Amino acid sequence: MSYKIKFDNFFSYSFSLDCVIFGFREGKIHILTIKRAMEPFLGEWAIPGDLVYPDENLQDAAHRILTELTKVENIELHQGQTYGEPKRHPQGRVITCAYFALVKIEDINPEADSWAEEVQWVPIKEIGKLAFDHNLIVETTFEQLKVKLQRDPICFDLLPEKFTLNEMQQLYEYAFDLEMDKANFRKKIKPIPLINLHEKQTNVKHRPANLFKFDQSKYLELVQEENFLFKM
Repeated sequence: MSYKIKFDNFFSYSFSLDCVIFGFREGKIHILTIKRAMEPFLGEWAIPGDLVYPDENLQDAAHRILTELTKVENIELHQGQTYGEPKRHPQGRVITCAYFALVKIEDINPEADSWAEEVQWVPIKEIGKLAFDHNLIVETTFEQLKVKLQRDPICFDLLPEKFTLNEMQQLYEYAFDLEMDKANFRKKIKPIPLINLHEKQTNVKHRPANLFKFDQSKYLELVQEENFLFKM
């Protein structure tokens, strides 16, 4: 039956991009969400997304959309999965591609703009019903993140520049929904090049812990010279 479909129909689809922005604070991985101020799904929460202009490439569109809706700019966006269920959009056939980024929450200041009424960070395991198929997009992109957390040092893109070993452990515990023994965790991360800053936390109610920093230069040396593999 496919040969009976009019050729023009293949040029009547729309394409959109949705941005999943991950951050980490208070022991939980969060995502950035917006409250929609337009139909469809007026007043409902979603991840930042919009249609791609006819003359845009995807990377430029992803940055434009994120900046227009949240005023977040100059972050590194990575292309994720594509979603094309025919009825995923109530107004017609819209295929979408997810872009994702890992940010240090303290380094950016998102603000609602354009047709986004509000923005908020939400712990990924506490997200309610989102517009469109955005719950599916968040879930599958989070699974991609978990795979990368096990083989690449991307946890340091989420952690503060100066972090405690407990914060690093909390990130992995939250991501993989498990409780890790403190001694075993520190033994596991021993090969990872960390710099002890010989500084303590400030303004905390508990005993201040030592602060560390990821040694990116040393890590790159290890990868090149010793075939070092990051493994968690």
